[in-house]
Amino acid sequence: MPTRCPACGTTYPDDSRFCTKDGSRLVVAGASAAAAGPAAAAPATAVRPAAPRPPGGGPNAAALAGAMLEGRYRVEAKVGEGGMSYVYRAIDVSTTERVAIKVLSPSLAKDPNAMARLRREAGLAIRLAHPNVCHIMRLGETEDGLVYVVMPFVEGEILADKRHRAGHLPIAQVASFIGEIADGLQVAHEQKIVHRDLKPENVMVCRRTDGTEYAVVMDFGLAKERKAGAELEKLTATGIILGTPEFMSPEQLRGKPLDARTDIYALGLIAYELLTGKLPFAGRTQQELMIARLRNDPMPLSELRPTLGLPATLDPVLLKACDRDAERRYQTAPEFAAAFRQAAVSPSAGGAGLLGKLFGR
Repeated sequence: MPTRCPACGTTYPDDSRFCTKDGSRLVVAGASAAAAGPAAAAPATAVRPAAPRPPGGGPNAAALAGAMLEGRYRVEAKVGEGGMSYVYRAIDVSTTERVAIKVLSPSLAKDPNAMARLRREAGLAIRLAHPNVCHIMRLGETEDGLVYVVMPFVEGEILADKRHRAGHLPIAQVASFIGEIADGLQVAHEQKIVHRDLKPENVMVCRRTDGTEYAVVMDFGLAKERKAGAELEKLTATGIILGTPEFMSPEQLRGKPLDARTDIYALGLIAYELLTGKLPFAGRTQQELMIARLRNDPMPLSELRPTLGLPATLDPVLLKACDRDAERRYQTAPEFAAAFRQAAVSPSAGGAGLLGKLFGR
């Protein structure tokens, strides 16, 4: 499928990832807003609307619409697909609650290592119920070996799609989303869980009954306890294999032990991209961009998008969040969010009056 640069509009073959003109991350040409996922109190895996395809993973996993799962979940429709799973909207007939059910493909369900990891991570994720983070309600398995995860259902737009549509987001909105993502991450970090793959594609923008938007962190499928034993390390492999290269921290690129500060680094990069539509490193290839993160500091906002007039007070905040040395970063996500909000409402920040009202200042 062709890709395009959201900044300059140049189109590329489907194997291209970055724009050779301005370094922007490419998006699917013609991509539209996505809906579906999980969570009233939180969601699940960010998935794009499912495209028709043959049931390559087996008819049970790929074609459950209309079925009754274990006599409890009435499956209404397939709403998306991931690499090795299918996501359905369903009704829990015992409570009449609408839920999202993520069904694993049979090939993955038969992998003992993958299943050991899934059971471990489900046990962790059940503890993460929070308005700004996904949580798992139940991990189940049918008699014929169909493995599934149940989550609350939520409708919204993937943050990456929202940013692609707009090019970049207003500073007040970015400050709000960063604060909400940080709140969700903190709940996980207090449980010694690291997301490891935080990126705009793994954040859903949902809408409250009053029409206001809020951010929900999804897809803790790569999460792990910070104090992982050898068994879990074998199941999760290294950060280089499991993360998304564009948002990996330097320690993750090196395959080093990870902690909450890895997620803080990724959150800093998310802030850069939401504010400017670009990531703060230069490189013509994925490899060059990875090396840049290992050797260089991020570009200041004034260099990334000088015409946007973003406040200079944000530069030291974002540079600290994305410091190559984790010891010099903010040590908690809320600490970074508070500093970001303070810099955004400073007198030099355009629109400070609006932000002051938004955050009660």
